[in-house]
Amino acid sequence: MKILLFGIAKDIIGDSQLEWELTVEQKTSEDLLEALKQRYPALTKLRSIALAVNGEHANGTELIQQTDEIALIPPMSGG
Repeated sequence: MKILLFGIAKDIIGDSQLEWELTVEQKTSEDLLEALKQRYPALTKLRSIALAVNGEHANGTELIQQTDEIALIPPMSGG
């Protein structure tokens, strides 16, 4: 699975994209986000992280597959 990273998430993980192998426990987008937070604990310090699955905003309940493209979008700052 390809995970696209933006903003501070890109800085935390150290690249603009990540290749990820889903496990049987990772059935939803929320499961994936929790697994990413376990592997990269600095992600838990962000006040929010939005996900997109195949270009569509995710609410956490979407079923995901290895062929999906995920975007990890941290909170935006600026004025």
